[in-house]
Amino acid sequence: MLENHFEKPREHDITEVVAQQSAANPSENGLIMVINHGKVHPPFSVLWATVLYCAEFICASVLSRTYQKSDDVVWMGLTITFMLVPSVLTQLTLTFVHRDLGRDRPFVLFMHLLQMGPIIRCIEALIVYCQGGKKEEPYVTISRKVKLKHGRGLGPAFECEIGHSERKLAVHRNAFKRTAVIQAFLGSSPQLTLQLYATIQEKYVLPTRLALMIISMISIVYGALVCSVLAIQIKYDDYKVRMKPTAYLCMILWRGLEIATRITTLVLFSTTFTVWVVLVGLTNLFIFFFQPWVEFWARKASLPENIEKNFSKLGTTVVLCMVTFLYACINIFCWSAVQLDLADHDLVEKQPRWRSLAVYYTLRFMENVTLIVLWYHFKSDFYEYVCTPLLVVQLIVCYSLAVLFMLIFHQFCHPCRRLFHYNVEDCLRCACCWKKKQLQPPENHAHGLHAPPDLTNHLID
Repeated sequence: MLENHFEKPREHDITEVVAQQSAANPSENGLIMVINHGKVHPPFSVLWATVLYCAEFICASVLSRTYQKSDDVVWMGLTITFMLVPSVLTQLTLTFVHRDLGRDRPFVLFMHLLQMGPIIRCIEALIVYCQGGKKEEPYVTISRKVKLKHGRGLGPAFECEIGHSERKLAVHRNAFKRTAVIQAFLGSSPQLTLQLYATIQEKYVLPTRLALMIISMISIVYGALVCSVLAIQIKYDDYKVRMKPTAYLCMILWRGLEIATRITTLVLFSTTFTVWVVLVGLTNLFIFFFQPWVEFWARKASLPENIEKNFSKLGTTVVLCMVTFLYACINIFCWSAVQLDLADHDLVEKQPRWRSLAVYYTLRFMENVTLIVLWYHFKSDFYEYVCTPLLVVQLIVCYSLAVLFMLIFHQFCHPCRRLFHYNVEDCLRCACCWKKKQLQPPENHAHGLHAPPDLTNHLID
């Protein structure tokens, strides 16, 4: 995919296009500005993902040693499992993205075998950044984007020259975005759930365990933010999208409250119904895993081609199963922000609908309330010194606040909210008006009744 977008155009072709467009009226939409993009941005996301990976790995190792000394074999085994499984998948992802198996790089592969691949990749990205701006280098490709102003696409499209250094950093950033999501929802989420459950069962808090829970929570929220930002970038690929600090703050509150409430609900329910919580988790996993496949089979579509040049149909199916498994794990804990389309080359539905978002949060809210109420009625005597009614109300209010911040983000903070065909306010107003019309007698509006507009598709054609 990446190689198809980095074909170097000839210099005289670009010069000719610029000369022709510059002679036109600057107010025309066909005007294209070519910008020499010489500035290379620091790889902060790569550095942050590496710090989270190392911090969680070290804390989990120290905590496993503590469990070993106290003969807590079950806690030790599960902690090591949730530490090593995402770590191995992270090494495989970095190796796959950078295509190191076909290159002579024994030291890098050895570092991956030692589970230190993110460290060496971060060092490579920092070296590329430090060497990037010292000398002028020829561009590899040209990226065309439409600039957004006040959330609306205005002005002509502009083209940016992308050099070798920026291309290498883009590969590193994309690779670490994938690893951040894998680390968050295949490692940090079950790790945080396990350690919170162990804390309640043992009735005391270890400093190392507390540190691991804090780091895991930060990792999960960061992975959810990466999912949301990637979803926006995929949906509005033709636009230059820039997130404001208020948007990030709203997203952090939305994701943090949603994830914290969900994990706390599952842990409290598991303290009373240990076996039933496994059934709840597996039910969620199977529903979200088979949902994209059922839609794929219902459309009678065929498998996408060219996901990877050397993949057979079996290899493509295995990759799609891994993607859907990660998608299901994300949706167990929070909204994934994307809908899978297994027939599409990019595997993502480009025009998501409000209906999926509304159905997810409605059913998830009902599920959380049901689990909390069941825990409240069948809780053990351990919670006699805790104000359990207040705890139940707090969990319900926190999840409601998460939904509220989600609506605020889409209504006021979304960078492309002006491109929505219908926004949150329109959907709520239309739903209320439609209910009022349904309550009126049929003879009052039989002649002027029209079907409500389709608010499920909120993107402009």
